[in-house]
Amino acid sequence: MPEGHTLHRVAASLSHHLGGRTVTSTSPQGRFAAGAARVDGRRLVSAEAWGKHVLVEFEDVAEHVHVHLGLFGGWKVTVPVMGTEAVPDVVGEVRWRLSGPGATADLRGPTACELLTPDEVASLLTRLGPDPLRDDSDPEQAWQRISASRSPLATLLMDQTVVAGVGNVYRAEVLFRHRLPPFLPGRELDRPTWDAVWADLVVLMQDGVQSGRIDTVRPDHTPEAMGRDPRVDPHGDEVYVYRRAGMPCLVCGAPVLTKVVAGRNLFWCPECQRADRLSP
Repeated sequence: MPEGHTLHRVAASLSHHLGGRTVTSTSPQGRFAAGAARVDGRRLVSAEAWGKHVLVEFEDVAEHVHVHLGLFGGWKVTVPVMGTEAVPDVVGEVRWRLSGPGATADLRGPTACELLTPDEVASLLTRLGPDPLRDDSDPEQAWQRISASRSPLATLLMDQTVVAGVGNVYRAEVLFRHRLPPFLPGRELDRPTWDAVWADLVVLMQDGVQSGRIDTVRPDHTPEAMGRDPRVDPHGDEVYVYRRAGMPCLVCGAPVLTKVVAGRNLFWCPECQRADRLSP
């Protein structure tokens, strides 16, 4: 499932290439035909990401188009070659296509692609926790949930009502970076550590928006600094524990462990993230 930085990149791309422009809206697949027709020929006002959700606003249309990619959805934004206005052919099951002079955006396989009224948008946003990539987010809201919960940190960080936008990779990596046991109950976390985790998520996810990657290793642990080979994985990014089960920890050498937690494979180092390493 795409993590929050991916959705913020998509929203920024839609706003940059199509914002302020009149767009053609269609549903080649047909499953969003009525909704696509509702905004066809309208000016795209803005596209914003909230966690793993994207909301697209159009001029003189009360509803927003709400998109949630789920596990298998994806956007492809195609920018025409300079001097041409060619619109790419439809390839595959395209749920929603937005076309304008600046780009063509194709949406495939989302869990949700729907029109939401202002009240429905407000209800959606009320259910979401703070998003580390939004300046209007308040980490206090997440702290109140975490500090009162018996659930493990690994579960809480994947709960979009606690923190919006954090997915499986950021969960595993931020816990490792702060040497936090993934099964530590939220109410046993101290406030300074939570503040440090939040600040780290802000930086890591902002880097992800800029690069399109999730690189989480510190300078001392890059392939160049350690004299090791770069990570060989379809994801390609340099990480400490994610998808490294059975491989040696980059810091201590202990084999990385894995277990399904909150429906996704969690990865952690049993040595670096021992509970007895926490300050009393």
